[in-house]
Amino acid sequence: CVLSRRLEVEVLDALSIGVSLLRGDFGTAGSVMFLLNLGSLLEEWTRKKSLDDLARSMALNVDKVWVRSQGTEVLVPLTKVRSGDEVVVRSGNMIPLDGTVLEGEAMVNQAALTGEAMPVRKAEGSTLYAGTVVEEGECVFIAKAEGGSNRYDKIVAMIEESEKLKASTENRALVLADKLVPWCLGATVVTYLLTRNATRAISCLMVDFSCALKLSMPLAVLSAMRECGSYHITVKGGKYLEALSQADTIVFDKTGTLTRATPQVVEVVPFSGCNEHEVLQLAACLEEHFPHSMANAVVRAAKERGISHEEMHSEVEYIVAHGIASRVGGQRVVIGSHHFVFEDEKCTIPTAEQQKFDALKPAYSHLYMAASGQLVGVICISDPLRPEAAAVLNGLRALGIRNTVMMTGDSERTAAAIAKQVGVDRFFAEVLPEDKANFVQQAKAEG
Repeated sequence: CVLSRRLEVEVLDALSIGVSLLRGDFGTAGSVMFLLNLGSLLEEWTRKKSLDDLARSMALNVDKVWVRSQGTEVLVPLTKVRSGDEVVVRSGNMIPLDGTVLEGEAMVNQAALTGEAMPVRKAEGSTLYAGTVVEEGECVFIAKAEGGSNRYDKIVAMIEESEKLKASTENRALVLADKLVPWCLGATVVTYLLTRNATRAISCLMVDFSCALKLSMPLAVLSAMRECGSYHITVKGGKYLEALSQADTIVFDKTGTLTRATPQVVEVVPFSGCNEHEVLQLAACLEEHFPHSMANAVVRAAKERGISHEEMHSEVEYIVAHGIASRVGGQRVVIGSHHFVFEDEKCTIPTAEQQKFDALKPAYSHLYMAASGQLVGVICISDPLRPEAAAVLNGLRALGIRNTVMMTGDSERTAAAIAKQVGVDRFFAEVLPEDKANFVQQAKAEG
C-alpha cells in the first residue's frame, strides 16, 4: 500500500502489529492478527455457504440415464452422453439434457423452467428442456448437447456469473474504513505530541475503528443470511441485501411464487342433464388410475366434496397427452383435452347449451368429459393464487416499492387473470428464463 502511495487499513494493521512486536507485546500483536483473520474467514465462509445453498437448490440430481444403442437400452453416466445420442425417458423421470423428441409421446411438467403450471404435450419433433419432468408417457429424444451447454446449465452459469459482478455498495464499509486511517494516524501523532507517552499514542492505533468496521460487516451479513435461511430465503451475499434496500422495482415469477403450482378444481359445469356430483364422480373414477397433476386435482376435489367413486367402468384406455376412454353402463366415456374430445372423438355439444359452453371462463384450464358422443361436463382447473400474495404486494408498496412486475412462461390468458387478481403493475407472458434475465438487466440499466 505504501509503495503504491495508498493509505489504507492494511497500513494501520501493519503499524499496530509491527509496533506491538517492537515493544515485545506479543499478546496484543497476536490479538490484532486473530481478529483480522477471523473477519476474513467469516467473509469467505458466508460467500461459500451462499453459493453452496444455491448449488444444492439448482442441482438436477441425475447421475445416470438410459441411452438407446443398437436396439438395446444401456444405463450410462450422464457425463458419457454425447450430442446425437438417443436418450429414453419415462414417467417420473427428470429430463437430463436439452433435445428433440424422436419417437413416443409424453406430458412434461415445465413449471421449473417456463412457469407453466399445467403439463405440456410433447410428441415427435418437440423440443425438450433439461430440468423438466415427464409426468406421464415415455419418449426417446436426441440429445442436442452434452452436459454444461443446456438451457438449465445456462441458468446456473448465469447465476454464478452474477455472483462475480461487483456492486457499487459492496465496498462501502471498506472504503469507509480506509477513510478513517489518516484520522487514526493523526490521533496517534497528536496524542504523542501532547503527552509524550508512547503507550497512550499507540493505544490510538489499537482502538482502530476501521478494524471493527471490517469485522462487523461479515458478522452482520452472516446473521442476516441465517435469519433469511429460517424463512427459506437464499441470499447470495451482503451486497445483495444492501442493494435490496435501494430497490424500487420487484419482478416476480408466477408459478410457485404468486401461485401454489398445484392445479385445483374451481368449478364443475354439467351438460346434457347431468349434475355436478355425477360429472365429478365419473371423472374421478376414470382419473384415479393416472398420477399426473390434473388427474390428482380431480380426484382430490371429489374427496373434498365427499364423493365416493367406486369402479363403474370396464377396462380403461389411456391415450398419452390426450385423455382417457372407457365404457360405463354400455356407454363410451371419454375425458381429456378439447382436441381429444371434440376433434379425435368427434363429440358434440348439446345445441341448447352452446351458450353455456361459450360462457366458460377463459382464465381456467378445461377438462372435457363426454358420454356416447355428447358433452356431459367441463371441469375448470386453475393454479390457485397464494392467499397471502395480494397482501404481500400491498405490504411492499407500503415499504416504498413503486413498480411490481410478473413474468411467466404461462399463456397470456392465464397470466392476465393472475395479474388482475394479485394486482401487479405490469406482466409478461410466454417468456423463457433468459428473457426474464434480460428484462432484469434492462430494468437495472434504467435505474
